[in-house]
Amino acid sequence: MSSYNLTHLKELESEAIFILREVAAQFEKPVMLFSGGKDSIIMFHLARKAFYPGKIPFPLMHVDTGHNFPETLKFRDRLMEETGENLIVKYVQDSIDRGTAVEEIGLNPSRNGLQTVTLLEGLEEGKYDCAMGGARRDEEKARAKERFFSHRDEFGQWDPKNQRPELWNLFNGRKRIGEHFRVFPISNWTEMDVWQYILHESIELPSLYFSHKREVVNRDGVLLGKCDYITLKDGEKWEEKTVRCRTIGDMTCTGVSESTAKTLEDIIEEVASTRITERGGRADDKRSEAAMEDRKKEGYF
Repeated sequence: MSSYNLTHLKELESEAIFILREVAAQFEKPVMLFSGGKDSIIMFHLARKAFYPGKIPFPLMHVDTGHNFPETLKFRDRLMEETGENLIVKYVQDSIDRGTAVEEIGLNPSRNGLQTVTLLEGLEEGKYDCAMGGARRDEEKARAKERFFSHRDEFGQWDPKNQRPELWNLFNGRKRIGEHFRVFPISNWTEMDVWQYILHESIELPSLYFSHKREVVNRDGVLLGKCDYITLKDGEKWEEKTVRCRTIGDMTCTGVSESTAKTLEDIIEEVASTRITERGGRADDKRSEAAMEDRKKEGYF
C-alpha cells in the first residue's frame, strides 16, 4: 500500500476517532448501532482505539430482524464474547408481537423497513440521546445528504432540509427533551477506504464477505441467497453460484454478487474495477426512486 494511501487512511481514522470522542463528551447516554457488517465492525474497531486502554464508554445495539444471515450472528456473538463489550439486542419480532410493527405479506416479505419501529422503541426505552452508526455518504444518494451530527425530532424523524452547519469541525449536539441525534463518524469514507483500512488493520470479518458457494435465485436482477423467508415465484429456481456479499442486512433483500474474491487483496482489486454501486444489490432500495430517503425521514438509520 502506498504512503499516500496510508496517510489518507490515518486522516480518516483520526477524524472518526475525534467524532467518537465528541459524542462521548457532548451526550449523556449515547449508543453505537452494530449490525455485524463491515462498516459497523470498523466503527467498533475505531471506538476501541478511541478509548483505549479503557472499555468503550457506551453500549452497542443490534436491531435483529430475525432474518439475519446465520454467519453474521455467529460472528457478532463471538466478537462480543472475545472483547467483553456490552451488546444490547432488540428484536423486530417483539415489535410485531406488541402490534407496533406489522409483518409484510406476499412471496418476499421483508422486515428491513420494520427495523425503524424497533430502533425507535429501543432508543426510547434506553433513553439514548445519540445513536452512532457506520453509514457513509458514498453508499446512497439520501445518505449523501447527511451531516456528521444528524438531528432527529421527538418522533425520530429526519428533515434533510433543516440540518445544522458543521464548520471547522464544530459539532452542535444541542437538543430539546425527547429529541436525539444520529452520528456518522465514517461519513467521509468510501467503500475502497473501508477495504484498504480493513487490510491495513487486519480486521476480522464474517465469512460472507469472501467468495463462497451458495444457492441463490435471480429476482428482478438481484441474486438472493436461499433461506426460509423467500418463496419462489413460478418459473424461479435455486441455483448454486460462487458469490460474496458486499453489504450485509436482512436476507430477504440483501443481494449477493458473483465473485471469486477470496482475499482482501482480491476484494480491493474487484472494488476498484466494478461499475456497480455497493448497494446496487439491495432489493429494498429498488422499491421506489426515493426508498432510502423515505425510510430515513421515518426514523430509519
